[in-house]
Amino acid sequence: MADFPDVGSVATKLRNTLIQYYNTEDDEWRMIKTTKNTTIWRKPSEEFSGYLYKTQGIVEDVANRIVDHIRPGPYRLRWDSLMTTMDVVEEFEENCCVMRYTTAGQLWNIIAPREFVDFSYTTDHEDGLLSCGISLDYGEVRSSFVRGFNHPCGWFCIPLKDNPGHSLLTGFIQTDLRGILPQAAVDTAMASTLTTFYSDLRKALKV
Repeated sequence: MADFPDVGSVATKLRNTLIQYYNTEDDEWRMIKTTKNTTIWRKPSEEFSGYLYKTQGIVEDVANRIVDHIRPGPYRLRWDSLMTTMDVVEEFEENCCVMRYTTAGQLWNIIAPREFVDFSYTTDHEDGLLSCGISLDYGEVRSSFVRGFNHPCGWFCIPLKDNPGHSLLTGFIQTDLRGILPQAAVDTAMASTLTTFYSDLRKALKV
């Protein structure tokens, strides 16, 4: 990817954007779903006409192992029930890469399968880790997929001070699924996807 912008500047801007989301005051978020182990909020996105979603829950494992299961690598495709394919198409230094992945249809295929090409970056944050990403306009779109676009998104994984074998996993997701979709369908799909993400991840970590 000879035309790719400076990797360091892209990674720094992405990290700073996620930290800004992480530090957003609680009263700016509206809760939309809560389960026994996971809570989801949303607020209007500043990047596009949809929403920025925040999700949070405690995961019973150490931060390094959790993030190894989330970031691009050998684990993610094994457990993430939404993701159907994943390929790393370019690798850079400093835990950066570009990946192409596809997702399954949702809501009885009201939301058809999507394809994404994302820049991914993993770095230290406080006593834990941050794995974040943003979509790129890269390569041809395969005819069997709609090309979605992830505005700045990421996962903060911070060990609990009183129990470092458990971690607080906080995610920020703002995905433009594109295509003609009712907002209610997008909201339902996002809430379902994020709660399933946590349950799938917890099951995978117990193996």
